[in-house]
Amino acid sequence: MNVGFISLGCSKNLVDTEIAIGNFKHRNYTIVNNPKDADIIVINTCGFIEAAKEEAINTILEMAEYKKKCCKYLIAMGCLVERYKDELEKALPEVDLFIKFSEYDHLWDKLKEVLPEEAGEVKDYNRLENYMERVITTGTKTAYLRIAEGCSNFCTYCAIPKIRGKFVSRPFEDIIAEAKELAEKGYEEIIVIAQDTTKYGVDLYGKSRLDELLQALSNIEKIRWIRFLYAYPETITDELIQVVKESSKICHYFDIPIQHISDDVLKRMGRKTNAQNIKNLISKTRNEIPDVVLRTSLIVGFPGETQEDFEQLYDFVRETKFDRLGVFTYSKEDGTPAEKMPHQIHGNTKKARYNRIMALQQQIVEDKQRQHIGKTYEVLIETKTFDNRYWVGRTKMDVPEMDGLVYVKNDHTEELMNQFVNINVTAVKNYDLYGERK
Repeated sequence: MNVGFISLGCSKNLVDTEIAIGNFKHRNYTIVNNPKDADIIVINTCGFIEAAKEEAINTILEMAEYKKKCCKYLIAMGCLVERYKDELEKALPEVDLFIKFSEYDHLWDKLKEVLPEEAGEVKDYNRLENYMERVITTGTKTAYLRIAEGCSNFCTYCAIPKIRGKFVSRPFEDIIAEAKELAEKGYEEIIVIAQDTTKYGVDLYGKSRLDELLQALSNIEKIRWIRFLYAYPETITDELIQVVKESSKICHYFDIPIQHISDDVLKRMGRKTNAQNIKNLISKTRNEIPDVVLRTSLIVGFPGETQEDFEQLYDFVRETKFDRLGVFTYSKEDGTPAEKMPHQIHGNTKKARYNRIMALQQQIVEDKQRQHIGKTYEVLIETKTFDNRYWVGRTKMDVPEMDGLVYVKNDHTEELMNQFVNINVTAVKNYDLYGERK
């Protein structure tokens, strides 16, 4: 039978999808990309914020149309199912099976409730162990390396701990073993992920070992680029900064989700830091690594955010000039402390604040982008444009699906797909760079 997968939400969710794909593949199912060709469609949902919920529901309804024509089974799994399984079963009878995140360790037992039972035994999915069986879906050079599951930060706006449980680190040796296997298979860019990478090891070893882990990954010969995402500001150590500074493989890139800069808002968010510590960290990181790329994420319209709080955030963004910045409007999430906080912000106010920050960041990016003209960067080529005029890739400064792209003029003299090449930047447009091979 043919199986098609749709993965929604974050890169952590994508790893779950990749392991599920491997589970089907090892049972001799054929994996297909086009839902028209699928006998079974599996949707891995996201339930993080309201927009993600809407996307998941719309995707399920869209795929349900294929059940009327060709698809025999429609399955939904993931975070949205974990939160709202009972409601979804009533509202979406088109779906044959809903699998909660907490049921993943018994994934195949659940699937056998609706799918024809296959002969032979294959060990079941385990979200902390069966990484070796996953099927990488991010190309031939790039792979995510998930080092922990869950979150124990309990920010007042976030439902992740309720959905995915407490923070649980993978053993150090298991992670290195997976990384070595990925390297042997030809994956040269390793992206280290967790809900909070800087907490890695605290639960297992009594201290953060992210710096040691990154150093060990750097020692794997065939790995070329290493980056890590979701580094909480209060647990970025001097040792971590030094490891990034001294390694030629680790991208000079810090993804630091600060969410806000007002101490009052940070306190209500349940964050474990304050404005001065955030500013000191940014200053220290830039002093130690002058070419560092700083990315952050912000939330505007959090309950009780005054105009003064917002102006403080706006001024901070203008002064700090982040290289990369994402903004979310606060989304009231079921079961979180912030849901019941007083002084909820009107939707129009949230949208207006979002627009102001994004307009400011656009100006900052335009100024920063012009500084790249005339410089040379190593670029990983991943695809090309439909008209075949340009190869398309990324630099060390760019995370897949999050940051900008590099368009390289195709002179039709050489095949560049999945290669690392040096590019001289000749022009910029919005968040993207244009250049020629040097």
